[in-house]
Amino acid sequence: MDYLIGVDVGTTSTKAVLYNQEAKVIASFKAGYTLYRDASGMAEQDPEAIVTAVKQVIRQASQKADLVTGKLLAVSFSSANQSLILLDQNHQPLTRSITWADTRASRVAENLRRQLVAKTLFAHTGTPIHPMSPLVKLMWLKQTQPALMAKARYIADIKSYLFWKLFQTFKVDISIASCTGLFNLQTSTWDEEALALAGVSEEQLPQIVKGTSQAHDLVPAAAQEMGIPANTPFVYGAFDGALSNLGVGALKPDTVAITIGTSAAVRVATTKPVIDPQERLFCYAIDEGMYVVGGPINNGGDVFQWAVEHLVDNSAVKQNGGSAYDLANEVIASAPAGAHGLVFHPFLGGERAPLWDANARGSFFGLTPLHTRADMLRAVMEGINFNIATVFAAVRDLIGEPTSVTATGGFAQSAVWKQMMADILNVTVNIPESFESGCLGAITMAMKSLGLIDDYAIVKNFMGPVESYMPDQKAVATYQEYLPLFKQVEELLSPAYSVVAQLQAKQKS
Repeated sequence: MDYLIGVDVGTTSTKAVLYNQEAKVIASFKAGYTLYRDASGMAEQDPEAIVTAVKQVIRQASQKADLVTGKLLAVSFSSANQSLILLDQNHQPLTRSITWADTRASRVAENLRRQLVAKTLFAHTGTPIHPMSPLVKLMWLKQTQPALMAKARYIADIKSYLFWKLFQTFKVDISIASCTGLFNLQTSTWDEEALALAGVSEEQLPQIVKGTSQAHDLVPAAAQEMGIPANTPFVYGAFDGALSNLGVGALKPDTVAITIGTSAAVRVATTKPVIDPQERLFCYAIDEGMYVVGGPINNGGDVFQWAVEHLVDNSAVKQNGGSAYDLANEVIASAPAGAHGLVFHPFLGGERAPLWDANARGSFFGLTPLHTRADMLRAVMEGINFNIATVFAAVRDLIGEPTSVTATGGFAQSAVWKQMMADILNVTVNIPESFESGCLGAITMAMKSLGLIDDYAIVKNFMGPVESYMPDQKAVATYQEYLPLFKQVEELLSPAYSVVAQLQAKQKS
């Protein structure tokens, strides 16, 4: 038996999934690390901890494989996008990895949005002006830490740094490059205007390569630590969202992919860049000649986790003997659609699409003495799905009516959530059996790189059984009354977000 390993480098953990040559899952492994956060909006990772985690899970996967009678064909990578690491002349980190979730550049983003150049930048790069963007992060560092920027010889993301540590080559796949705000979608090169604003040169950035490009000749110590042959091809892959589309076979404009993990996203694939004139949605590359259009959402499973921690009765959990999440789902199922007139806006961590406002804050609207914990829990889950629905509507407006919607992520373990999504979107939602769509997309890209397949469409043969949820028309009718209210309250509160964010920051200081 021959093997492939898909690696997904995430915000708080790295996963490796071991597949056979028919893309069947054999085993999966996970290693966590700290996301360092504070009241200023910092959200950073230790890049060395990530390198260690990657080596650990690849070693565990290789030990599970029989490499005596079989061969490790390739290792391929998915990773979170929009990270930033400043490196010195020896490629040693001057900073930790500043992640997509870091909001310290909020004021820089606000100022940039007011400038005429902002529209040009978005049209060229497809990246919204937001503190998540490496362009905005670099502008912030240039303003706040000029001495540190002056020391920076190279500008990396977590994947290009990882490949440097493993191969001593400084390259980045086109997909990750396209998410930086520094990449021109029309020319497929670094954008001169964006580089000038960031205060960096092309020579400081990694060389851009195809996602199917391979790195060879592992650093001997790394090969030994991972327990794999040094000549094993490592395929660059793409960013996690792009590979999630690939991993669920959502490769045409009429097929929408939705993922809900800690955060969430709604995406469709296109064969050319499509720029949203209203600047609600991003446009990034999957690989050469393949693009993904959609909206990332800060507030997904993490908001539900917050609700479960604060609204589920721990004594009831002990009495029932299950988990807090199981009890939460039972309680939510007992409350009616619309949560007795309670609406929740899930913006606990600011918001990217559709608001692009790092100051956005969460709220319950419509609370009365009659509302219960069950109503509040249901309103939280509905609020997350309402927010997804607003991004879904923007994608539909720009690209056209979808014929298929496929959803993946940890939420898929909740039957009530899956049905709620179908009801709020008013579409049939298909849930593949395999949740690890990013790793599956990564190894599919590796198979294309190795010449084992000719067309990515074959991934549908790898997905396994698919479960479908049809909308309940009674619930649909209720939600179609509530969704306009969700949007109305969002618009009314929007001017107050920056004020409350400033008051909160003042109390924390």
